[in-house]
Amino acid sequence: MKRAFITGITGQDGSYLCELLLSEGYEVHGLVHRPDALNSSNIGPLVQDPKLLNKRLFLHNGAFEDATHLRRVISRSQPDEFYHLAGQSSPRISLDLPETTVDSVGMATLRLLEIIRDLPNPPKFLYASSSEVFGSPPYSPQDELTPLNPTTPYGAAKAFSQQMARIYRIAYKLQTCSVILYNHESPRRNSNFVSMKICQAVARIKKGLQTELHLGSLSGQRDWGWAPDYVRGMWMILKSTTVDDYILATGRLHSVEQLVNAAFNVVGLNWHDYVKFDSKLVMTVEPVASCGNPSKAQRLLGWENSVPFEQMVERLVKSELDKIT
Repeated sequence: MKRAFITGITGQDGSYLCELLLSEGYEVHGLVHRPDALNSSNIGPLVQDPKLLNKRLFLHNGAFEDATHLRRVISRSQPDEFYHLAGQSSPRISLDLPETTVDSVGMATLRLLEIIRDLPNPPKFLYASSSEVFGSPPYSPQDELTPLNPTTPYGAAKAFSQQMARIYRIAYKLQTCSVILYNHESPRRNSNFVSMKICQAVARIKKGLQTELHLGSLSGQRDWGWAPDYVRGMWMILKSTTVDDYILATGRLHSVEQLVNAAFNVVGLNWHDYVKFDSKLVMTVEPVASCGNPSKAQRLLGWENSVPFEQMVERLVKSELDKIT
């Protein structure tokens, strides 16, 4: 039985990855920061399953600031695969909290790399990077050779972690890699992201619980995909004989306005009647043409995003409608 270790196991990607690995027969270990909230988290159903908890699913309390404790936990777990998904995840918040962001994203990754470097049998290590490392790229779509040019502390911290994973692969001959993830959505997406803010508001407006949706610029574009597909891609990367860096994306851009229009169409409403512009929500730095080229992952791994944009938006809105009784 293969063992995997996941940081960020209660998040969107971590929970889907946990479910996938368990379904593939893995023993899964996860690092959790708030054990008191596990039952209501994305892995709540798994935690409440007596056939899984402490049999094939093991959860460890811990914090990235405590390297000694992390070393003990990881050494005892002896993972074959390590997925580092945790860390502050908002470019907007990173502009307000740059030091916190760099520590939780950048230094946490370095501590983990140092820990696995000292293990007798270092695991394959995957770092979940972000398209934010490209900032305002010189061309589009971006590929694995596009120069890094972050424009936020979040993007800079992600770029640092990505480069450290590459350095450890070269300098220490470890099987370390990064996956550059473009925006990927699901009903488990944090409500801080504009995709979920829109879909939640549409559901509430349809149910009569909200009358307006306040947004900043509608012209911003993103490469939006389906989260479970991206999680499967991570697993495929570490399953491959030689680990390497990959981009996971759809290769298609859609604007915030297109997302708004698609979401309101699901409930048969005209978005112009409900959306209000709010200048306070406009980011001071807006990445340009954040569109990824997934051809390497398609060619070498056989990976692809399986859910089209409109279907993805429909799933998100219907999920939010189902939550409202």
